[in-house]
Amino acid sequence: MKKPIKIASHLPCTLFLLFASVSLFCTSTRAAQELLIGFKATPNPSVSSFQSLLDDSTGNFSFGFLRVNSNHLALAVLHVPSNEPLWLANPTQLAPWSDQTQLLFNGSLVISDPTRRVFWSTDKEGDRVVLLNTSNLQVQKLNNSQTVLWQSFDFPTNTLVEDQNFTSTMALVSSNGLYSMRLGNDFIGLYANFKANTELFYWRHRALEAKASIVKGGGPVYIRVNPDGYLGMYQNGSKPVDVEAFSSFQRNNNGFLIFRLEPDGNLKGYYWDGSNWVLDYQAISDKCELPSPCGSYSLCAPGSGCSCLDNQTEISSGKCVASYPDNLCSSGGSGGGDTGNGFTVLRRNGVELPFKELMTRQTTSSQAQCEGLCERTCSCYGAVYNNGSGFCYLVDYPIQSLLVVGDESKVGYFKIREEAGRKKLTAGLGVGIGLLGGAIVCMIAAVGVRSYRIWRRKRRVKRLLEEDEESGAIPGQYKNLGSASFRSIEMT
Repeated sequence: MKKPIKIASHLPCTLFLLFASVSLFCTSTRAAQELLIGFKATPNPSVSSFQSLLDDSTGNFSFGFLRVNSNHLALAVLHVPSNEPLWLANPTQLAPWSDQTQLLFNGSLVISDPTRRVFWSTDKEGDRVVLLNTSNLQVQKLNNSQTVLWQSFDFPTNTLVEDQNFTSTMALVSSNGLYSMRLGNDFIGLYANFKANTELFYWRHRALEAKASIVKGGGPVYIRVNPDGYLGMYQNGSKPVDVEAFSSFQRNNNGFLIFRLEPDGNLKGYYWDGSNWVLDYQAISDKCELPSPCGSYSLCAPGSGCSCLDNQTEISSGKCVASYPDNLCSSGGSGGGDTGNGFTVLRRNGVELPFKELMTRQTTSSQAQCEGLCERTCSCYGAVYNNGSGFCYLVDYPIQSLLVVGDESKVGYFKIREEAGRKKLTAGLGVGIGLLGGAIVCMIAAVGVRSYRIWRRKRRVKRLLEEDEESGAIPGQYKNLGSASFRSIEMT
């Protein structure tokens, strides 16, 4: 048996704290098992996490208001035994947790506020809403065939559950919004969104077509998590064109299976053993093969961990660079150091891109030629060149983690924001000035203390002499104890 683990699950921006730190629980009141036209509900201010509105027939799943960061809500379907959200209706359009916010069913499920702003709607004209014992939320038309007008299974967020079909028209999106999963003609693909309108293709699994073949023109493929412990890819027939086995495959596991795109960009499968979610599958087993395991402008060494690309900044600070360059354009120049174009250049030997097989490349005759292609291209953040093969990979997204390799002929060229170097210099200068200032303050304080002590001593002597003169102990004028005449009398 594998060691049970907790599922780390985070949603974009305002949803982060929900799964990272909020302990979920359901209200004790038994929810309905169908919602009919005219149903209305508002958030209960006394509920701290989840307000159940609709249950499935088994009690394993519940639909309701999920409280987010105290002040907002998302409509969610939860796995009740684990309190784990499996589906969210409005992850990017949160409604306020307020008695003015209202969920109603008027043929469509609609959540809105007093200004009549609609946060989310199914936009269908049905007769009832039900939650199936598969966790599928449906809007149904009550006719002879009980037509399904809308269902949550057609709009997954970051999770697939067992027996849920995932088609080429759908996408899984990680909770932080950085990664997505989609289907190609014969493969499952993972994509990173490090830059607006630019996708990075970083993982692909092609169908092996061992039991059945994909027929060209025979329709798109789809995948489904099978309760027997595998992810199957299908086209038209019942035989899968590909089987991606989980660890529990063919082990008579009765636990509920889910398949999730995690915030680090990895695909993972889990099963519920009755008390914990157990890791059952992961697409990328090596951390360094993930798209950004160590953050921007970093290095990942298998078995050794993370470091910064410049070999100077401590990655424990959380970031290797403060920000990306604003100006990536250059009209030429030396190709190294300060280009005068808003960025400096950093080179590093012994590095390569973790998923270069999926990237486009060019063949150049030299490292200088490869670097020149990037230097003169405004959309290029860096380049990695292989001196052995002549392959040149241009990086058109903000630099993330690179692999550390033993081959020094693989060289990286990276544009870095000019202010980053200045910050290091300013920081060092600031430390030096601070130390000098501290030393000066200490010297002034020492001189001040000594002067104060001398002043106090003189004042005390003067006061004693004045008292003695008043009492008659010293007749006549004040004698200067430091005068030559007094010292001569003392010697005799």
